[in-house]
Amino acid sequence: MFNEANSEITIGTISSSSTAGNHASDLERAISKAQDKLLSLQSEDGYWVFELEADCTIPSEYIMMMHYLGEIDEALQAKIANYLRPRQSEDGSYPLFTGGPGDISCSVKAYYALKMAGDSIDTPHMTRLRNYILSQGGAAKANVFTRIALATFEQLPWRGVPYIPVEIMLFPSWFPFHLDKVSYWSRTVMVPLFILCTLKATAKNPNKVSILELFITHPDEEKHYFPERTTLNKIFLGLDKLGRVTRPLIPKKAHELAIEKAKDWFIERLNGEDGLGGIFPAMVNAYEAMLLLGMPADHHHVVTARKAIDKLLVINEHDAYCQPCLSPVWDTGLAALALQEADKTGNSQSLARAYDWLKSKQLSDEPGDWRISKPDLAGGGWAFQFENPYYPDVDDTAVVAFAMAESNLPHMDEPIHRATRWIVGMQSKNGGYGAFDVDNTYYYLNEIPFADHGALLDPPTSDVSARCAMLMARVAQDHEEYLPALERTIEYLRSEQEADGSWFGRWGTNYIYGTWSVLLGLEQTNLPKTDPMFTKAAKWLKSVQRGDGGWGEDNYSYHDTSHSGKYRFSTAFQTAWAVLALMAAGEAHSHEVKAGIDFLLRNQKADGVWNDECFTAPGFPKVFYLKYHGYDKFFPLWALARYRNELNRHAGSLPASGIHTIPGDKN
Repeated sequence: MFNEANSEITIGTISSSSTAGNHASDLERAISKAQDKLLSLQSEDGYWVFELEADCTIPSEYIMMMHYLGEIDEALQAKIANYLRPRQSEDGSYPLFTGGPGDISCSVKAYYALKMAGDSIDTPHMTRLRNYILSQGGAAKANVFTRIALATFEQLPWRGVPYIPVEIMLFPSWFPFHLDKVSYWSRTVMVPLFILCTLKATAKNPNKVSILELFITHPDEEKHYFPERTTLNKIFLGLDKLGRVTRPLIPKKAHELAIEKAKDWFIERLNGEDGLGGIFPAMVNAYEAMLLLGMPADHHHVVTARKAIDKLLVINEHDAYCQPCLSPVWDTGLAALALQEADKTGNSQSLARAYDWLKSKQLSDEPGDWRISKPDLAGGGWAFQFENPYYPDVDDTAVVAFAMAESNLPHMDEPIHRATRWIVGMQSKNGGYGAFDVDNTYYYLNEIPFADHGALLDPPTSDVSARCAMLMARVAQDHEEYLPALERTIEYLRSEQEADGSWFGRWGTNYIYGTWSVLLGLEQTNLPKTDPMFTKAAKWLKSVQRGDGGWGEDNYSYHDTSHSGKYRFSTAFQTAWAVLALMAAGEAHSHEVKAGIDFLLRNQKADGVWNDECFTAPGFPKVFYLKYHGYDKFFPLWALARYRNELNRHAGSLPASGIHTIPGDKN
């Protein structure tokens, strides 16, 4: 934490000293450079989209897909291998995030991919990787998705993966397990996977690459593919064994009907060149399932599905990787908020282009899985990707509609209110919001053998709920019909605050992200800044500030809460979150905010951005992590501009750009 001695200027006297004047000039230059860089990255159509990088699992899976199909692009494979090798940790393992502990599942897939790419098992990096995997119990200890992949390559028996028969498609909705009871990403991944597992798909594997050296005992002799965890888990494991024994009793017609139903389900949702669910694992499963069912390679569905997969590739001169999905709506909404804070009037043309593009992507009466629980609710959401109409994203919808409401641009009322009405309708019973579904809280399903990743469900979370509160509070200033839902969300957020004052961040790392999300949402409400939600959160943020004035949090806080708010170094995007959160809590003139701003000013690069080299968010906590390449481009700009505007407002003079009055100062 910073104290008064660390502050170089007295906050609030920006026009009374040459030092303060120099600081103001530095601030303006930094804002201008960051703004110009961000504007230069806008597409001709008006959107922003930045690379979205995952851990090494997905690049490894792309190489494995080529060998499964027997269609190996040697040049591309070599580039992906070049991407994988330098990301190995010193202990030989592959982590799920920068500086994280080794992960056996990611390590197994990386080993297999590198061996497929021609790396000898006797090279030092492969030897270290193999030794790490064996030290963790061998490949048999990898997660379910990895074991399924190994089964298709005949590296372990099918009894080593969960029994997930395609006949699940015939279960009635009241059945304890049903597709409608799991998250959207689980549905899109599982349905084509039912086909692959039931028909026991077999990879072509033209080079006959094997990794039996990664098993401590022979895969056929392994007895612990499914360690028992809880009483409920034991029951599900018993049902798994019962299902395998009774498999021959399933009538042929029921089997054929289930296959057809699964095929129809995912083909209906193929989503053109944006792919099933807009996410890589679902796209690959659908592509492979269609081929397994005998659809010809030149069938338009098959061709389009492959195009969707390859659109995710990032191919550089010397290396390449595959993104898990694309994030244009999320990136555009956040970039717009940063540019509005920087110069709403001067950036009006760029913003108008962005909102015109966003309006063209707003969903209306399209079919969507969310309608199963809300059949009478009119549409109005946005997806995360370019196209994904079956799965509008609550979080993205709240961000985009709020940005529109803050823009003061004409012709925004209709999309704003359509989105807000949809948000209100997507509220869960406890007042919170999930990312895609309502009341997706069938927690007992986390005990099924398939769910060892712990990411089967989409329950309400604080960060998504806070964004919904932010939108509802902003729009409810003139429309009181949104207030009852807002009040329920505020109470949900109050119940979710941790004892130390922070909030858990489901979709960003982690307690800094969650706390930023909630404080920005609460700022739009009429809650006084003396409310414990504000004061406790601000106290916690100050307590985890690093000695350099910045903030940083490791993804390891998802694994161990004692790492909450802590990291080996500060990052620009997390410093921006913390500074924005403190300003939302009424702390704009605190020494801690000043120190955070100074950190951002010191670490800005010549091109106007910050180049944070670390992962910024979880796809699924403890399982899968992401790096949003846009976070160091719009969040620090947003924080610097907000700080400047607070100082100017405090000094009684708004800048010529016509920056809006900060709406959270309601007390």
